[in-house]
Amino acid sequence: MLSIPDFIGHLHPVLVHLPIGILLLACLFIVLTRNGKNTYLQPAIHLILLLGIVSAIASCITGYILSGSGDYDEDLVNFHQWMGIGVAVVSVGIYYTRRKSYFARQQWMLASLLGLLIAITGHLGGSLTHGSDYLSQPLKDLGADSVVDFKRKPIPNVQEAVAYPDIIKPILQAKCYGCHGPTKQKGKLRLDQPEWILKGGKDGVVIVPGNAGKSEIVKRLMLPREEEHHMAPKEKPQLTSSEKSLVSWWIDNGADFNKKVKDLQQPGQIKPILNALQKSDVIKSNVTDIPEIPVERGDDGVITRLRHFGVIIQPVSRNSNYLEANFINAIVPDDSLIYLLPALKNQLVRINMSGLKLEEKNISPLGLCINIRRLDLAHTGITDKGLTFLLTLEQLQSLNLVGTSVTAEGVRKLKVLKHLRVIYLYQTRIDKKDWQRLAQTWPGVTLDSGGYTIPFIASDTVVVKAPKIAP
Repeated sequence: MLSIPDFIGHLHPVLVHLPIGILLLACLFIVLTRNGKNTYLQPAIHLILLLGIVSAIASCITGYILSGSGDYDEDLVNFHQWMGIGVAVVSVGIYYTRRKSYFARQQWMLASLLGLLIAITGHLGGSLTHGSDYLSQPLKDLGADSVVDFKRKPIPNVQEAVAYPDIIKPILQAKCYGCHGPTKQKGKLRLDQPEWILKGGKDGVVIVPGNAGKSEIVKRLMLPREEEHHMAPKEKPQLTSSEKSLVSWWIDNGADFNKKVKDLQQPGQIKPILNALQKSDVIKSNVTDIPEIPVERGDDGVITRLRHFGVIIQPVSRNSNYLEANFINAIVPDDSLIYLLPALKNQLVRINMSGLKLEEKNISPLGLCINIRRLDLAHTGITDKGLTFLLTLEQLQSLNLVGTSVTAEGVRKLKVLKHLRVIYLYQTRIDKKDWQRLAQTWPGVTLDSGGYTIPFIASDTVVVKAPKIAP
């Protein structure tokens, strides 16, 4: 429960912008009235300074209370705190020296000092809330292409990669360090170093090695976005379904910080996600899978029931009624659960059923969900017969059939879906001789065969052993 001091401390972000604007305006007026110019501004300066002093002192008090939460880097907080106090002291000094004629010529110098202190204090505050690179990061991102899923350099050989530093840490860095990094530790939880990850936060440990389902970090990742304890906060960049799957997979394998990917168990549904990390030809597309036409809110009763069975249902974006459904943690669905999906046929645009042991008859309701743009049926029981149920999905753009029993003949029937952009067909029953014919059928569609190549670089070591000589 939030106490009164905690409530007062949380007013700091609201109050802190007042002295910045008010005192900067006072500084500007003081400079403009230098040497007797613009004298009509003089009467306003006294009142502006008084308002700035009050708001600066209030910001210092609330900031001091907030710093007691321990959610921020102590050294940076102390520096920010003393600079804020300096702003208040200098503004008080300017206020009381304005009536002294012998200080008149020094007013603009004091105003310049105050402006500098405000700039330093504001920068430190930005570093506390957004990270020390909050100014430089947008420059680093200029010209970066927007890609589906991971914005990372490809890993040449994912099996030889070390799971934590090469795969998991970049996810945490991109999506979690803003609240749980070196400069800010919300809930006293820090996720930038292994020892801090295992230690947890003020509410205890967040990772149970070997059991993702009981790990608090995974529970919060899987909460609906509108829930108070959902991670990441709903206004922040969210983890993708693939990123959530990788974090869960790493924890289920013991949350080891040193093991290579090849030394960890790799369920069928995680293999295509891992393989995608080593692709150098990441698919780039300007086509969005979120319809532009608004849609009414989905049936809350149906959504609640699906969530009860472990299905993750959440909006695809903020203030949108379009939904995505992820069955990664769902209880094995029966017919009644699958047949709930058409009740959300207008809202569902993404469905992930990867790894479910679906029977052919259970796939038919998907054909009624006419707004689906992205569908993942990897490692399910779908066959060529099941593909015929998908021919009504005229808006489908991405289809994952990895690890299924589909053949080239069944896939070729999907030619009627004019919006298809990519089909994942790794580990299917498509013969090598059929790939060229399929490519000719869809010249504008990416047919992902999973045939990733690992480039040989000069630093690679080749071991040559002498042949054994028979005695």
